[in-house]
Amino acid sequence: MNKLKNKVAIVTGASKGIGAAIAKYYAAEGAKVVVNYASSKDGADKIVKEITDNGGTAISLQADVSKEADVIRLFEETINVFGALDILVNNAGVYNYEPIEAVSEATITAHLNINILGPVLTIREAVKLFGDKGGNIINISSVAGKLPMATGSVYSATKAALDAITVSLSKEFGGRNIRINSILPGSVETEGTHSSGVMGSDFEKVLIANTPFGRMGQPDDIAKVALFLASDEAAWITGEKISVSGGIYGF
Repeated sequence: MNKLKNKVAIVTGASKGIGAAIAKYYAAEGAKVVVNYASSKDGADKIVKEITDNGGTAISLQADVSKEADVIRLFEETINVFGALDILVNNAGVYNYEPIEAVSEATITAHLNINILGPVLTIREAVKLFGDKGGNIINISSVAGKLPMATGSVYSATKAALDAITVSLSKEFGGRNIRINSILPGSVETEGTHSSGVMGSDFEKVLIANTPFGRMGQPDDIAKVALFLASDEAAWITGEKISVSGGIYGF
């Protein structure tokens, strides 16, 4: 129960779904967790309460990761409260599936700003705080980066770019005791897949049909791997793109 004892972790986009699951797993293993959110304060505060009610330590901090000033403030406030940073999980993201004829400049900009600019900004600020002790960065990417679906060109491109950032930075961080890896979830049942109409649709049936385990993934499936990568058990792992997808094999 102490794999992350006394570690400080920021999890972006942690008010629900995969990010919330990761925050709870980290806190259960002794980490002090910053539950970041962009707009859902109630959701983030709910996760913090769940953590603290179970004896863990967590705070919620608002920041839009696509805005530089917000990112800088997020890290400043983390240091003000906890005095250090050991782990960054870049989970905040957006996705939109639509035919190319329907893609707008606003859609492209949103994907670029949150899925690429956001992680670059947070990583930049995290590295400043890691210092000589090093640190650990986990990017929540997607199998869509290597198995793009029809109508997912923009989203898939941003996730492929995020994986390229992971590999490049793993080399840049050589000798600095900073590890960085990507987790590539497949289809996962979250609040987002419910609100977007995926659950219960023909699209869900296609996803399940292409997954050997024959089900949608759950946030806990991803959180368990994120916990492993954050722990000392993964001390020799960096620059990897790890699919956590139930074996999904393409469309």
